Amino acid sequence: MTKQTILGRVTQLAKANINALLDQAEDPQKMLDQLIRDYTSNISEAEQAVAATIGNLRLMEQDHREDVEAAGEWGGKALAASRKADELRAGGSGADADKFDNLAKVALGRQLQSEKEAKTAEPTIASQTEVVDKLKSGLDQMKEKLKELKSKRDELVARAKSAQAQNQMMDSVKSINVLDPTSEISRFEDKVRREEAKAMGKQELAASSLDAQFEQLDTLGASAEVEARLAALKTA
Repeated sequence: MTKQTILGRVTQLAKANINALLDQAEDPQKMLDQLIRDYTSNISEAEQAVAATIGNLRLMEQDHREDVEAAGEWGGKALAASRKADELRAGGSGADADKFDNLAKVALGRQLQSEKEAKTAEPTIASQTEVVDKLKSGLDQMKEKLKELKSKRDELVARAKSAQAQNQMMDSVKSINVLDPTSEISRFEDKVRREEAKAMGKQELAASSLDAQFEQLDTLGASAEVEARLAALKTA
């Protein structure tokens, strides 16, 4: 996997506008659960790619260290062979001295080759180190986004359940007189009041009839008194 491909995936996922996706969700819980599964899977794939990139970098670093160490070892061998040649030449063994000088040259050639390989690898190692740092940062962003997504999922699910409960309550309220939730009791109370009024009317009517009777008796009493007085006048 190339640097561009890995970073492209990490950057795209890390910058995903989660809130915009959630705003368009018809079923928040199902949509969020699926989004979390997809995002987690993408993170897992990205982690594998980053791990492979890190592994390759560590191999290059190991090879570089070996080349540096090899260059040092060949340099030491070249120095030892050169000194031995000088020692033999000083003792009059020119032929043997030439052999050690040749060995020194071979060692120096190996040293140069190792140094060249180490130097060639250094820019690549530096570039890959930068890539790895960016990939790690991208993964951290993805994981933070996943936490944000899970938190948003929990919040929206709770809100959805609350809204559902409120809607159920409002649907139940529709079957009741919203202006007078005690309408049944009120109707019964009206009926009682009508019965009470009816009884009061009957009482009032009865009282009126009794008064009329007493008034009639008073009238009859007055007429009898008039007749009695008239009779007294006639007998005087």
